[in-house]
Amino acid sequence: MARSALKPIACVNCGVYELCYSVGGDTDLSMLDTIVKSRRTVKRGDFLYQTGKPFRAIYAIRLGSVKTSILAGDGRVQVTGFHVAGKVLGLDAIVTSQYNCEATALETTAVCEIPMSRFDELSKEFPDLQYKMMNIMSQEILDNRELMLLLGKMSAEERMASYLLSMSQGLEKSGASATQFNLSMSRSDIGNYLGMAEETVCRILTRFQEEGLITTQRRKITLNDPERLRAVAHRK
Repeated sequence: MARSALKPIACVNCGVYELCYSVGGDTDLSMLDTIVKSRRTVKRGDFLYQTGKPFRAIYAIRLGSVKTSILAGDGRVQVTGFHVAGKVLGLDAIVTSQYNCEATALETTAVCEIPMSRFDELSKEFPDLQYKMMNIMSQEILDNRELMLLLGKMSAEERMASYLLSMSQGLEKSGASATQFNLSMSRSDIGNYLGMAEETVCRILTRFQEEGLITTQRRKITLNDPERLRAVAHRK
C-alpha cells in the first residue's frame, strides 16, 4: 500500500501488540522475545511467503508495505491486498496449514515473525492470548467485508475515493501521516485490486487532482480535502 514514516512504528500501533502485551505487559518488555521469534527485513520484490508453503508463522509489518496476491483459476494474478505498517499477515493460513497467497515486499520492509508453535505453547500459560488472537482475526474479517462492498456496488470513482481514505485511515492508525504518503504500489496493481483498468486509475487520479481533492507528484500523494473524498465515496 503506502507509508510515510521513515522508522518502524511503535509497538503500541502494531496489529499484534495485544498478543505481545498479554505476554510481556508494561513491566517486562524482555518477554516480548518469547513470542516474537525474529525481526526480518525483506527487500523490494522479495517474498515474505509463497502459496503452498507450509504455515509456520504470522507476520506483523513494522516498516514498509506488502502486496498479497493469488493465482486465479484462469491463470491471471489477482491482487488481494496492500498492507502497511501495523498490519498482520498470514492469518488465513491457520485453517489450511499452508499459505494461500503470495506476500511480496513493495519496498524494503521490516516484519516481526510470530511462530504459531510458540503461540500455542504460550497460550497454555497465558490463556488471554487466544482471545486476543480472535480479536485480530475478527478485524481481518471486517476488512475483507469492506473490500467486498468496495468492489461490489461502487462506481470507479467511489472505489478510488474509498481506497484512498482506507489507506489514510490505516496509516493514521500506525502513527504515520494520514494526508501525505508515498504510493508504493503501481497503478496497474491498484487497478487489479479495485477491479478497473490501469487507464481508469490514472484518469480518476487526474480528475481528483484537477478538482483539488488530491495532489500527486510521482509516487507522493497528498489528500487536500478528505471531507470531499468522503462525499465521493459516500462514507461518513
